[in-house]
Amino acid sequence: MHCVHSWVGSSVSNTRVEVHGVKVAYRGDTVLDVDRLVFEGPGLYQLLGPNGAGKSTLIRVIVGLIKPSEGEVLINGVRVEGKPELAGKYIGYVPQHEHVGHFDFPVTPFDLVASALLLRRPWPRVKTPRWVREHVEKVLDEVGLPRDSWHKSVSELSGGQLQRVLIARALVHNPPILLMDEPLSAVDPRGRVELARVIGELSKDRLVIVASHDPALLLEYTKGVVLLNRRVVATGHPDEVLRVEVLKRVYGDVALIIERHVHICDSHYVVRKGR
Repeated sequence: MHCVHSWVGSSVSNTRVEVHGVKVAYRGDTVLDVDRLVFEGPGLYQLLGPNGAGKSTLIRVIVGLIKPSEGEVLINGVRVEGKPELAGKYIGYVPQHEHVGHFDFPVTPFDLVASALLLRRPWPRVKTPRWVREHVEKVLDEVGLPRDSWHKSVSELSGGQLQRVLIARALVHNPPILLMDEPLSAVDPRGRVELARVIGELSKDRLVIVASHDPALLLEYTKGVVLLNRRVVATGHPDEVLRVEVLKRVYGDVALIIERHVHICDSHYVVRKGR
């Protein structure tokens, strides 16, 4: 009998990600220049900044998908820059919706999540053990995907449902760190509120780093904010960073206070309609 914990990661209550002296350039143009950043879990951090500010680049550097020209990234003291196979031992990654592609082939949410789990299972694979099915069911329940959607084609899902599946796929190895690049961008308004609640709950026992355009929906769960514009403009508790005088240094006049809540009006949500 196989044991889930023999190769599925376990959450770590004290997780630390450090970014030191990282520089990334494309064709001679510096797109990211970070002197020092530290993220400590559990808890949720938001990366804020306009389009082209380097949010996605920073996430991909931490995941190991982009190797910086200078600097280092450490997870619990282990250097992982440019090594996705090493960073992947600690991280579950949810890319931007437009980078995922279209699921026009007949795959179900259950199969998509199970396949991510089985990728690390030793060969030969004769059949799917009961504990794999139970583990996938647990993760799908954790992200709040309705059970009547588990065995539909993913092409039939709404944007919010698909995003839950992608989060479940990232969670299936129970990583101590979850990186999410604009997870609310392809979700309708009601779905964004519900999905924000799911993300907030996930941050209670793991480190969650989210690239975002509007901090409002995740604000009650947020431990720290990093304001980026190719470099770190400000970092700290939301009360310290989410002040109009600070945000205007990056956003200009699109940073507004509406009924005493900070909103950044450059969001570009693209809603994926269900069928």
